[in-house]
Amino acid sequence: MSRYSAAEIEPKWQKAWDDAQVFRATRDGDKPKYYVLEMFPYPSGRIHIGHVRNYTMGDVIARYKMSTGHNVLHPMGFDAFGMPAENAAMASGGHPKDWTYGNIETMVEQMKPLGFGLDWSRMFATCDPEYYGQQQSMFLDFMEKGLVYRKNAVVNWDPVDMTVLANEQVEDGRGWRSGALVERRELTQWFFKISDFSDELLTALDGLDDWPAKVKTMQANWIGKSRGLQFCWDLTAPAEGFEQIEVYTTRPDTLMGASFVGISPDHPLAKALEAKDPKVAAFCAEARKGGTTEEAIETGEKLGFDTGLTVTHPLDPGWKLPVWIANFILMDYGTGAIFGVPAHDERDHEFASKYDLPITPVFEPVEGDYPAKGAYVPPKPDKVRFIRKVAGEDIMTGNEAIDATVEFCEAKGIGQGVTKFRLRDWGLSRQRYWGCPIPVVHCDACGVVPEKKENLPIELPYDEGGKPIDFSIPGNPLDRHPTWRDCACPACGAPAKRETDTMDTFVDSSWYFARFTAPRATTPTDMAEAEYWMNVDQYIGGIEHAILHLLYSRFFARAMNICGHLPEKSKEPFNALFTQGMVTHAIYRTIKDERPIYHYPEDVTLFSLDGKQFAVLNTVLESLSSNSLVDTSDAASMWIRHQGLQLHEKVEIIPSAKMSKSKNNVVDPVAIIGQYGADTARWFVLSDSPPERDVEWTAAGAEAASKHLARVWRLAAELDETAAGTEAEDTALLREMHKAIRDVTLGVESFGFNASIAKLYGFTNTIQKSKASGAAKKQAVLTLAQLMSPMTPHLAEEIWSTLGGEGLIANAPWPVADEAMLVEDTVTLPIQVNGKRRGEITVPKDMDKAEVEKLALASDGVVRSLDGAQPKKVIVVPGRIVNVVV
Repeated sequence: MSRYSAAEIEPKWQKAWDDAQVFRATRDGDKPKYYVLEMFPYPSGRIHIGHVRNYTMGDVIARYKMSTGHNVLHPMGFDAFGMPAENAAMASGGHPKDWTYGNIETMVEQMKPLGFGLDWSRMFATCDPEYYGQQQSMFLDFMEKGLVYRKNAVVNWDPVDMTVLANEQVEDGRGWRSGALVERRELTQWFFKISDFSDELLTALDGLDDWPAKVKTMQANWIGKSRGLQFCWDLTAPAEGFEQIEVYTTRPDTLMGASFVGISPDHPLAKALEAKDPKVAAFCAEARKGGTTEEAIETGEKLGFDTGLTVTHPLDPGWKLPVWIANFILMDYGTGAIFGVPAHDERDHEFASKYDLPITPVFEPVEGDYPAKGAYVPPKPDKVRFIRKVAGEDIMTGNEAIDATVEFCEAKGIGQGVTKFRLRDWGLSRQRYWGCPIPVVHCDACGVVPEKKENLPIELPYDEGGKPIDFSIPGNPLDRHPTWRDCACPACGAPAKRETDTMDTFVDSSWYFARFTAPRATTPTDMAEAEYWMNVDQYIGGIEHAILHLLYSRFFARAMNICGHLPEKSKEPFNALFTQGMVTHAIYRTIKDERPIYHYPEDVTLFSLDGKQFAVLNTVLESLSSNSLVDTSDAASMWIRHQGLQLHEKVEIIPSAKMSKSKNNVVDPVAIIGQYGADTARWFVLSDSPPERDVEWTAAGAEAASKHLARVWRLAAELDETAAGTEAEDTALLREMHKAIRDVTLGVESFGFNASIAKLYGFTNTIQKSKASGAAKKQAVLTLAQLMSPMTPHLAEEIWSTLGGEGLIANAPWPVADEAMLVEDTVTLPIQVNGKRRGEITVPKDMDKAEVEKLALASDGVVRSLDGAQPKKVIVVPGRIVNVVV
């Protein structure tokens, strides 16, 4: 077969791998284990080339580790709960379960033709009752160990979807799905006690040597360890039973710039005041309509209410400050109260300017003029000087002033130095249907009662008494279900009600890596399997998950260890982490009624004319307005007509951007496989740039990759094993082969896949140009197939089989470079004539200088340069260069 047919070859080898169960993982004490895992996908219905790049990286590592003698676990599953499924049900009138499992089936059908070496026998979805039943079991264990609790908390509330939103789901103060203005509401919520592990989660980052530094920095900043001063402001007169207002500050050096004391609308003092004053109540109610995200607080208008109360300054009893209720102060950070320093805090400055409060600077720039009255001076340590005495000298740097103020206040009994963390406990309650039910029951007599484990899983109801659930009604369908909510109390047997909140979907993805070690176990994990397979040796995923998913997983691993579900060694579950870049693609857009319409790449024809790129739609969209038609007088239109193409709508080409379904700039791998084959897609996404950087998918790039793989196939298919060659030519080819083994191996082990592929391009060229014997070429091509097998496994198997390789190449041991063949016995010397390069010669390393000189003078470039003249001097620098002076 002279022409390689991916459509025939790739399914054949996929079946061979399945029949031989090549990628089925079982414990084997005679082999070192290796667990490689890519962050599992959400079952949206279609994968795109971005998925292909992510999973191909993991597959290269998995296949390589198999060939180096490791027992490899490489599983796949689906992160399947969440709002998108409910949204789809609202839009279509269907059911989230049907939508989700239908999408999973579609995505598996899309993924299998790509030839990933996955243990499909371990596949699960987090919406499987078998999975979330064990999650419920762990929740009960966490309750028993005091790792989960229930309390009132202020949350982001979407008044349209009638659900709590995470901060990340609030965009510009509005719900990410409904677009409604988010409100602050106090609800009783379930929480994981992740804050108890703040210091441990922070210090353990230092031991994660194989994690990207930027990810560790992002996590450290999120945990947010800080040293500050906690102290009280005395009210000048008791109010509603309060005599003091406690605050915590990381900048006690600004204490002499205080202008007011502010409290949250949810502070106990504010609540006591609003209970008696309708004006306070009205302000607090309005303030609670604002969001709780940092973005919402920073960008929103700063509003306040003067309570009429005052406090005395702790360092100057004669100095009195007003107490305000302010909408930008949150109850769940610090103490829910602050002292405002308008000269050195932007929010305080905006607030003080609005309400005409004093603005007193305590810093001056190290260089430049003294700040104008009322100016804002950013308090950056070592960039400003302390100019109002609290302790010690009048002038000191910011950091020194912080420490001095804490020491001074502690000595005076005013307050104490306290270390706090920004990390808050994890609120996991969600008022949604499509999530893992929280396994507790509310009993009038017994209170909150854990469900009995023998009653797990508490499954989601599929319908309402035989009628389909109506997901178009806002709110949580579980709250209004006629039978599911009502149950018997597990403790006393009396009528009770189930908890109708479900778990945050981050919970589902915080332990799936452990479940893969024993996905059918009747407990959350099988400790023998977990002891063998954990930790994940290589985890691969996007930088967008650098904080929450990874932080929650690290917490869960510790909690599971405490509850006996993971060994001590797995408190840090991921030994190595790699964050891959995105696959990007141009966006194609037309405009209708001033609104953009985005088109899939396959619906567009591209062409170049006069150095410019144009795009036209393949089909006329009647919904488009006539103003989007191509101007029939322009050169592009003339070209289109000349090519015999129909004149369609003009398409705007927007430069490459992250693939997004909302922009329709996604490339369908199924179409690529149909046109070029899976190996072409795999080769291209690995070859074009370093894996940590973005790569742009282009049709031209895919075409070039396909042509190269066809050339590799022809090397094998047209190989003449009887061809003769010299010993020197054979040695030269085999020497290059061992260099390729060394360089490709180094590239794969260091995630330099593009560097490995560059070496494979070069090695292919070397084989093609070599005059070596057929036997040497066969050895080289077989080795080439082995080196390419992690990237292009189907082509590699076909070459291996065609040239008589033993068994499957997937099971063949990785080639090892012969160190003796890597030692160079020749050296290439550049030749310069009067400082200009005129050629080069390759000579034995130990050649005598006189012989090197003779060869240099006889080279074509030197002969032409001398043009019959005699050189004045020839300088041979051994192993480096030959200089000829005329």
